[in-house]
Amino acid sequence: MPDKLADQTLKPRPSSAGASQLVAGGVAPRNGTDANAPAVEFRDIDIAYGRFMAVRNFSLAIRRGSFVTLLGPSGCGKTTVLRSIAGLVDISGGQISIGGRRVDDIPIYRRNIGLVFQSYALFPHKNVFDNVAFGLKYRNVPKADIERKVRRALDMVRLPGSEKKLPSQLSGGQQQRIALARAIVFEPEVLLLDEPLSALDANMREDMRVEIKKIQKATGITAIFVTHDQEEALSMSDQIVVMNAGAVEQIGSPEEVYEMPATAFVADFLGKANMLAGTVTAADAETTTVLLAAGQTVAVVAPKKTLVPGAAITVVVRPQKLSVGSAAMSNRLAGRVVSTSYLGSSAIYEIDIGGKTTVRANTPISGRIAREGEAVDVGFDAADCVLLNENGSRIA
Repeated sequence: MPDKLADQTLKPRPSSAGASQLVAGGVAPRNGTDANAPAVEFRDIDIAYGRFMAVRNFSLAIRRGSFVTLLGPSGCGKTTVLRSIAGLVDISGGQISIGGRRVDDIPIYRRNIGLVFQSYALFPHKNVFDNVAFGLKYRNVPKADIERKVRRALDMVRLPGSEKKLPSQLSGGQQQRIALARAIVFEPEVLLLDEPLSALDANMREDMRVEIKKIQKATGITAIFVTHDQEEALSMSDQIVVMNAGAVEQIGSPEEVYEMPATAFVADFLGKANMLAGTVTAADAETTTVLLAAGQTVAVVAPKKTLVPGAAITVVVRPQKLSVGSAAMSNRLAGRVVSTSYLGSSAIYEIDIGGKTTVRANTPISGRIAREGEAVDVGFDAADCVLLNENGSRIA
């Protein structure tokens, strides 16, 4: 991160704003903020670049001490939303509040935000101590307090004794830990993490996921995390905001957005669900019967709204819900294996159903693995399905 950007982001706030104090369960509200207000709130914000609307009508309230992930494909607007909180992007409409205090109309340095970037953004010419202490020095914190806070932050990221090292002497994972220490050392109201793990290898990403979550819980800080990685979002979040084309598709817990996708986009983006097109042939208060395009019939648990015969719908089933072989399931489809991917404890099958549909099954390995070209039965339970209407929205 260039010195100029760091100067803008970390410039000291007026002393009247008060110093933060960590308390059990979260960060104590600053002077001038409402203890009962959401930690961060977006109210109908729009962000435009000329005629291009990058974010449209975005609203979200984030409770104190929670870990919220903005999830979506590249270009969906998630990083733009994150940068708007920090004041690095101007909003075109609506408003943003932190702790009940509107911040979209105040300078960057008065927002008291901690930032962790994908590229680490460490000063290469400064040692670890000076990198971590940077924000404290700009806040005119006494020298004795700086030393204590820096050592505490380094202990939290499990890099004690590294104060004199330069970033070039650290691994990628260690540099990201230092970037995290620098972001939390001054106890910001909100911690923003912009795809901080994408530059790390797979094993290091998994370790850092655990570390970031531990630190967030230990400090009680409100964290907003941006990623396009489904596994990161599901494993780390209290709440996930799925975004597409600058708008919110669904907000919910990891279990809610995975098990009950609100739209076809969420079902496909988060976990690559099987989506079986069909037509309702019979419906009552308990069961909806669907004739699939492949010519086979399945029964699913009826939604609250009774569907009429002839209605076009899509049956959504997660790959993990499908069984390949002789397991007893309420629905069984005859198919043929197109491909098999062995993953050690499980296998992923691509299976052709009637020459019209291909489904994916991700199943634990408990016996012989089915091979390409083999005829198999694919089963799933009626309760494991979500129904979408012809517009791609979940039928409640």
